[in-house]
Amino acid sequence: MLVIKVGGSRGIDYDPVCADLAALYREGERFVLVHGGSHETNLLSNKLGKPPRFVTTASGYESRYTDRETLEIFEMVYCGKLNKGLVEKLQALDVPAIGLSGLDGRLLEGPRKDSITIVENGRRKVLRGDHTGRVERVNTRLVHLLIDAGYVLVVSPPAISHDHVAINVDGDRAAARMADALGAERLVILSNVPGLLRDVDDEASLIARIDPDAIDEHLELARGRMKKKILAAREALDGGVGEVILADARVASPIRQALSGRGTVIARRVLSP
Repeated sequence: MLVIKVGGSRGIDYDPVCADLAALYREGERFVLVHGGSHETNLLSNKLGKPPRFVTTASGYESRYTDRETLEIFEMVYCGKLNKGLVEKLQALDVPAIGLSGLDGRLLEGPRKDSITIVENGRRKVLRGDHTGRVERVNTRLVHLLIDAGYVLVVSPPAISHDHVAINVDGDRAAARMADALGAERLVILSNVPGLLRDVDDEASLIARIDPDAIDEHLELARGRMKKKILAAREALDGGVGEVILADARVASPIRQALSGRGTVIARRVLSP
C-alpha cells in the first residue's frame, strides 16, 4: 500500500501527477491520494473579500486561522473544485477514482481545537472560534471497502470532529495518519520544492537523506510549510510506515521519481536481529 500526498501550492501541475498515478494503477499498485489546495483557497478567499489569515502558533508552526466563514471557503475549494478536478483527470485516464472529504463517512476524525495560542508582534494571543483540529482516527473499513471494490480513493480535508463539526486539518499530517492506519509501506509527500533544503533560496542544497534519529534537528532547520512535512514524516515513521519521501511535484513522473529516491528520503532503520 502506498499513500501519496500532493500539495496545493502555487506552481504544482496536477496533470503529471495524475499520469503517474494512472501508470501505477495499470501496474497493479494499490494507493490512496490525499491532496491540498492552499493556493486556490487563498485566491478564492481574496475574491470573496475574506483574505486568508496566517498565524504562527506558540509552538512555531504556521497555520491558517479558520473561522466558520473561512471553513466554508475552504470546503468550496478542497471538496469541490480540486477534489472533483482530480477525480475528473483520473477518470479521463481510465482510473476509477472516487473523491471524498474527511467528512464523508467520518473518513478522518479527530478533536476540534476551538482556540489557538499564537505569537503576534512578540506577544502571545489567544484566538477563539477556530475550526481546526488533528486527525486521530481513519475509517479504514470505508477505505478498504472502496479499494477492494476496485476504486482509487482521492481524499481531501476537512475532517470531522468528535462533536460532529467540520475541522480544517493539516493535509500532510492527515496523510501520515492515513498511511499509518492503512499499514502503508511508503508515504510520498509532493510539493513545489525538491525536498528539505539547507538553504530555502537554493534548490541545489537538497538534503537527500535523513536518519530517523536526526528528524528533530532537521525539524529545526525546516522553514514555513516544510516544518509540517517533517513533523508528518516523523509521525508516519513512529506509526510504522517504512519510508517517507519528500519530493518535487513539478517534475515529470513525480511519484515514480520519488519512489526511485529523488527527494529527501527518511527511512526507518532496519535493526539487526
